[in-house]
Amino acid sequence: MRIPILKLYDCLLVSIQWELDDATALQFQEDLLHKIHETSANGVVIDITSIDFIDSFIAKVLGDVVSMSKLMGAKVVITGIQPAVAITLIELGIVLDDVLTALDLEKGLEKLQQELGD
Repeated sequence: MRIPILKLYDCLLVSIQWELDDATALQFQEDLLHKIHETSANGVVIDITSIDFIDSFIAKVLGDVVSMSKLMGAKVVITGIQPAVAITLIELGIVLDDVLTALDLEKGLEKLQQELGD
């Protein structure tokens, strides 16, 4: 099952509504990069509010998505990180340096607009 990627002005919105398996995460990575290229998006908001559990592979893919998006000229904000996910990331020693975050989608869109200078 593919994760929907919506375009809103010059940004892309992604709301992940189910736990990710490795294949879905990799497909999402590829789909998002193609969508950034296809739409010339300047920013991406990835909402992971529905994700209650994250493993080291999924965390790495998310970090890679942020880095790859930056290489393509798009800033990324991750929103809705649940407490258990934050704890797991720290316990696994996974550091998502330079990753913009916000509590919810609305705040994430605001933060992205600030970063983009709009």
